[in-house]
Amino acid sequence: MSGSVVSPEIRARVRNIAVPIALAFGRLGLTPNHLTLIGFGIAVVAAFAASRGAWVPAALLVILGGVFDLFDGALARATDRVSRVGAFLDSVFDRAGEAVLFIGIGVGCVAAGFNAGTVLAAGAMAASFMVSYTRAKSESLGFTPGTGMANVGLAPREVRLVLVTLGLLLTGWNGGIVAPITVAGLVDMTWWAGRPVLAGTLGLITILATITTIQRIVHVIRQPASKEQE
Repeated sequence: MSGSVVSPEIRARVRNIAVPIALAFGRLGLTPNHLTLIGFGIAVVAAFAASRGAWVPAALLVILGGVFDLFDGALARATDRVSRVGAFLDSVFDRAGEAVLFIGIGVGCVAAGFNAGTVLAAGAMAASFMVSYTRAKSESLGFTPGTGMANVGLAPREVRLVLVTLGLLLTGWNGGIVAPITVAGLVDMTWWAGRPVLAGTLGLITILATITTIQRIVHVIRQPASKEQE
């Protein structure tokens, strides 16, 4: 019920791979907080690309931003610069970057007259925020301390980023979401084949994030009664 698609072992392997690259950035004079801000900046550019209907570039930027998200924590741990302020900034800008991306997708849908996509983008953003909120609130109250809650649920942030990246790529490859055009009385479907792809992606993220939120709520409820006394 509480298992995550991304296991602790996979997280550890990915973090180990990121360490040499993170140290290289450190040698350039960049701090973990610098990398956090760079990752957020990339997310803003990705959101702008999505708002303009540039779905494939947006997807590639999401990948780049996700990679940078690995480096700030890896550099902090490797250089013994882990701090509560750094962890706070990392969490805040992760949430902000995710929000900006969904807003950019929503704006792109509005520009294309794809109202269903706009609603689904808002739903995906809200559901994703609930995943993060349940973790933050449970840990602030002493449930599942450390990073334990990150391992609870089907769709943590990493999974959502993979899904939105694939969705943006497939949307672009399927003609985007511009309104269908009529040629000789026939509707040219290739001009809007990306609509069901994008809608399906956003809908899937909404569903999986909602399930993850429920899994985390159940996980907290099932904590030993002694936790209530701490």
